[in-house]
Amino acid sequence: MSVTAVPLRPIRKGSVLKLWLGLLLLLVVGAGVAWSGTSALQYKTTASGLRYKILKDTTGPHPTTSDVALIDYTGKLADGTVFDSTKGKQPVPMPVSGSIPGFSEGLQLMSKGSTYRFMIPPELGYGAEGTGNGAIPPNATLDFEVTLHEFIPEAQLRSMMQGMQGMQGAPPQP
Repeated sequence: MSVTAVPLRPIRKGSVLKLWLGLLLLLVVGAGVAWSGTSALQYKTTASGLRYKILKDTTGPHPTTSDVALIDYTGKLADGTVFDSTKGKQPVPMPVSGSIPGFSEGLQLMSKGSTYRFMIPPELGYGAEGTGNGAIPPNATLDFEVTLHEFIPEAQLRSMMQGMQGMQGAPPQP
């Protein structure tokens, strides 16, 4: 058996360098695409353990614990089961201090018009008990997507409500 050798032409000067530079460029571009693809999966974590991701960012003041927030939200369990939602309905008023600790903390990070996603660990949610109705099982991590439409200081809201109640009992004006 004989082997026929085929002579190879020598490559031009600088071609090997161009090949390595091309491979390096391809590697850098691939790493950049991979990194940008995972940025949507990255959450920030607060000192308490609340994980959040900003879906739509706005600037401006943030609600405090004494405010009432007007929000839209969808709450899901880790398996994707929706346990509560206001989507397709009117936004709901919620006292910032009147919700579970993780939700309250998350609302205080937001500004009007922003949309966030919260991953609330059990210790900032309903804990080892879950909810009494079984909608949220014990030790459940909660996934909320929340849009903050508006917030009003609670004192101002009370004043508005008292003014409305006073108007109901007043005689009609000519």
